[in-house]
Amino acid sequence: MADPAPNSSREELFDAEFLDRLRALFLRLRKRKQLRRKGLQATPATGFTREFKDFRHYTPKDDFRSIDWRLYARLDRLFIRLYEEIQEFHVHIVVDTSASMAEPFPEKRLTSLKLAVALAYMGLVGHHRVSLHTIGEGLGAPPPPLKGQGSFQRVLDFARDLEYGGLTRLEQCFEAFQPGRRRYGIIFVISDLYGRDIDEAREAIRHAAAWPGEVHFIQIFHPWEEKPDVEGEIELFDVETQEHRRLWFTPGDRERYEQRFHLFLDDIERSCQSRQIDYQRWRTDYPFDELFLDLLSRGSALAGSH
Repeated sequence: MADPAPNSSREELFDAEFLDRLRALFLRLRKRKQLRRKGLQATPATGFTREFKDFRHYTPKDDFRSIDWRLYARLDRLFIRLYEEIQEFHVHIVVDTSASMAEPFPEKRLTSLKLAVALAYMGLVGHHRVSLHTIGEGLGAPPPPLKGQGSFQRVLDFARDLEYGGLTRLEQCFEAFQPGRRRYGIIFVISDLYGRDIDEAREAIRHAAAWPGEVHFIQIFHPWEEKPDVEGEIELFDVETQEHRRLWFTPGDRERYEQRFHLFLDDIERSCQSRQIDYQRWRTDYPFDELFLDLLSRGSALAGSH
């Protein structure tokens, strides 16, 4: 499927093939990790629900309160009902909607939306609460939390209606973001992490370290941003500040830029690791399915909840 323009409809962004792939990813994840849980999950979270699992014969060691008396009336034999304790998490998905996430590379926007939709899908099929957030010039007002697979259409509507543009104020947004503490939180930040200056991402991560729960940073970037194919006289245009700058770009300049870009990525990764925040680089031409499975298979509680 060709990368759509920023004003593409939901049908173009999330066609039947992509939705089928989400279901396949869910099944692959469950199979890979053998995620059928039995009993309680070890987590500091609160908020359990009970799902019926099976019947078995009653023994004198069992709690008589678990006897299914309706079944006894029908079969004249004692059975107890078995349940699984299902831990409810609160999955927060934070999407950067600043201008640099859509221009001049719409692939970044498409990747961020697919990631947000895929993560929300995993949360909903795992019986968790899902909240959708946006960051840019400020912290967007989130819609009410979603729950249940029937809410997936609202996720698609949210993604379809997102508008990209304006500045990135990472530190301000991360300081303002306050995920709830009632349920164990799993927080995914989807962003290129480009701030007003090179150090803003590091300061923003410092605020994220105070968020309760499990935090993941997914840094989106385009191949051209890593290795720009330009030389000679060029004009740079900042899509967020609208600033122009004309300069002469030599092969040596390109080499220094590439080194500086990788130092920027490495600095963010070290900042995350030093604060126990999971970090993943996501170049827009990487295979989506494998990266997504890797993201959830590295220890996220969301993967272990299906």
